[in-house]
Amino acid sequence: MAGSGAVFRRLGALSGAGALGLASYGAHGQGTGAGAGIVDIPGTTFGVWCRGGAYGAQFLDAYGKELFDKTNKHHFLHSLALLAVPHCRKPLWAGLLLTSGTTLFCTSFYYQALSGDPSVQPLAPVGGSLLLLGWLALAL
Repeated sequence: MAGSGAVFRRLGALSGAGALGLASYGAHGQGTGAGAGIVDIPGTTFGVWCRGGAYGAQFLDAYGKELFDKTNKHHFLHSLALLAVPHCRKPLWAGLLLTSGTTLFCTSFYYQALSGDPSVQPLAPVGGSLLLLGWLALAL
């Protein structure tokens, strides 16, 4: 697994770890009860829940939570796809397409889910197209 494919395998592993961290962050965001409250993050349009020392995402509505969860599933799936890159015939193409597609697609939806601001949503179709091309490159 030498060469560019190994780099994308490592990126896939790091991306998977990031997806797991974000899943935990999102899962602990809807807590209520004694000791819970919103802590604002300076310079952003969103805050985090603070409950007993644990932090989690603060979603503006149920749609934000659903969007975050769906994005996280896509993040996990495409992290796994990156692990397969060293085994295809065009690892550089497949890896670049999957990495850039995951970044554009997931970042735009994570941002919208947490902030409620859809201004970066136009990046999602570009990212989705790159992901599709990345899957096709895996088939080469």
